[in-house]
Amino acid sequence: MTRRHSREIDFDAPSEQVARALIGATLLVDGVGGVIVETEAYDQVDPASHTHRGPTARNAAMFGPSGHAYVYRSYGIHWCLNFTCRPAGHGAGVLIRALEPRVGLARMQARRGTDDVRLLCSGPGRLGQALGITLAHYGLPLDRPPFFVAAPDEATEAVVGPRIGISKAVDAPWRFGLLGSRFVSRPFAKG
Repeated sequence: MTRRHSREIDFDAPSEQVARALIGATLLVDGVGGVIVETEAYDQVDPASHTHRGPTARNAAMFGPSGHAYVYRSYGIHWCLNFTCRPAGHGAGVLIRALEPRVGLARMQARRGTDDVRLLCSGPGRLGQALGITLAHYGLPLDRPPFFVAAPDEATEAVVGPRIGISKAVDAPWRFGLLGSRFVSRPFAKG
């Protein structure tokens, strides 16, 4: 059975707009997940993006149609989940950095080996492990199983700051978080 989105997210928009729109959205993978509380935007013109130097076998999904999963391994350990955006050929995406776990907690706790709900999905590597993300998810469309992505049913207030864990374009304000969430990977600077 295909689950329909409650409201659609415009994945053809620029990555920073999509990253903001995803705050408060619901993300489920095989029925496990929660509410997205932290994202980061990446674009082909951005030297920190995997697409900055053009298409490769690794980043091909980012140059494909919007609204698909781009999965890559970070530090050879963690699978990270990104959503492609902008029209095909552009090379942009949104890294899903953290979510507030709400559905399938027992499965996430078993995958992560912790009962601490706050640590289940606070960071892209933890999130990938908790949701069971693997290379098998690479390139899959987000509008059908195993994915379910639904825009928030009500307006959310986001905080904005620089991205984390990169060495280029570190000052770009392309990290977004749900105001007041205790599930973000790292607190946002005040002010």
